Amino acid sequence: MTTLLYILGGIVLLVLLLALIAPKTYDVSRSIVVAKPKNEVFAYLRSLKKQDEWSPWSKKDPDMHKEFRGTDGEVGAVSYWKGNKEVGEGEQEITKIVDGERVESELRFLKPFKSTSDAYMTTEDSGNGGTKVTWGFSGKNKFPMSIMMLFMSMDKMVGKDFEEGLESLKAKLEE
Repeated sequence: MTTLLYILGGIVLLVLLLALIAPKTYDVSRSIVVAKPKNEVFAYLRSLKKQDEWSPWSKKDPDMHKEFRGTDGEVGAVSYWKGNKEVGEGEQEITKIVDGERVESELRFLKPFKSTSDAYMTTEDSGNGGTKVTWGFSGKNKFPMSIMMLFMSMDKMVGKDFEEGLESLKAKLEE
């Protein structure tokens, strides 16, 4: 019995130690330069409906169910999706727009697991009539997910999707 208590105590201590050293936040972003003027790129980026044209997740489930609420491209607009196992279920709501500079939104994932992240897209003049687009998201790793993030990388999990999406965005806008 005493041995069992030591083992359980050791496991609890290990979990507490891992929770202390585990990453509490994540921030993933990627950038690309699009050969179009900033105002044109920004006008396109603020539309939730147009994101389906270049989103890597739309390609992973072309049959996913989508719903939109509110005025697209304005604060309060919401895009809801329910798809296959690769894309899950959730919604994105535009929470802030700095005209010509930044669109912020809240991503609320419902399945395969519940979580909330802050997403953003920014535009900057890159010279020669081009626009640097940065797409990213950040959030907090809650316990016990924080411990899992010691062995996983959010950057590796979604970074390639961001790169693919930005390449598709560039191709779409430069057509």
